[in-house]
Amino acid sequence: MTGPGCFAEEPRLADTDFAVTRQQAREIDRIAISEYGVKGLILMEHAGRACAREAVAMLGGAARRQVVVFCGSGNNGGDGFVVARHLENWGCQVQTYLVGRIDAVLREADDAAANLDIALSMDIPVVELKHEEDLDAALAAAGQADLVVDALLGTGLAGEVRGIYRPLIERLNALAVPILSVDVPSGLDCDTGRPLGVAVRATRTVTFVLPKLGFRQPGAERYTGLVKVAEIGVPRKALESRLAAWREQER
Repeated sequence: MTGPGCFAEEPRLADTDFAVTRQQAREIDRIAISEYGVKGLILMEHAGRACAREAVAMLGGAARRQVVVFCGSGNNGGDGFVVARHLENWGCQVQTYLVGRIDAVLREADDAAANLDIALSMDIPVVELKHEEDLDAALAAAGQADLVVDALLGTGLAGEVRGIYRPLIERLNALAVPILSVDVPSGLDCDTGRPLGVAVRATRTVTFVLPKLGFRQPGAERYTGLVKVAEIGVPRKALESRLAAWREQER
């Protein structure tokens, strides 16, 4: 029997040497959802669970470990709510912080909203971070945790990090606590591997489906840490067809 402390290695697509751009990553998701009928909620569930498993591996077990999860208001944050839910189920003491308003996320009625709603129904603490002065208590809690999960900003970020995200990331980087980033370290341009003003310096990054192009660039490892690639349910045929087309374009 497997459990949170004894995970078997997950199978994944053999051809993981191909690194994708932001646009290519979006295309993979689009094909899975629109052409194969894979619900975004399913992809998010697999993504979050893969990150939760990696978190337990980093912690050396789940029981009574303290984990702080920082979530943005988009899909990356939705992945974070899935992480929080699984870690809670496996025995971690989880505290979750949301940059933004709970009611605003729930109004979107999307995949992130669905997973936030589940987390709230499970009585997982979700604290809103709306102003910079809200960060003091959140960072104090993070500083006492065994692990911080970064689910703030995903691959869609193209402009410079702004608002409360910037001081939050700067202060996260000052903590002496390991950080697990979800898909991409928040603030890192996934195409260039350079910070968009500021980026999380992760201990480990779980990225989805395929490595991101920017992760291969010199200096990116200072932000990604060790990179793990997680399979999240994208149909193999869909992925292989796109890889063949992209490889042909590179010739």
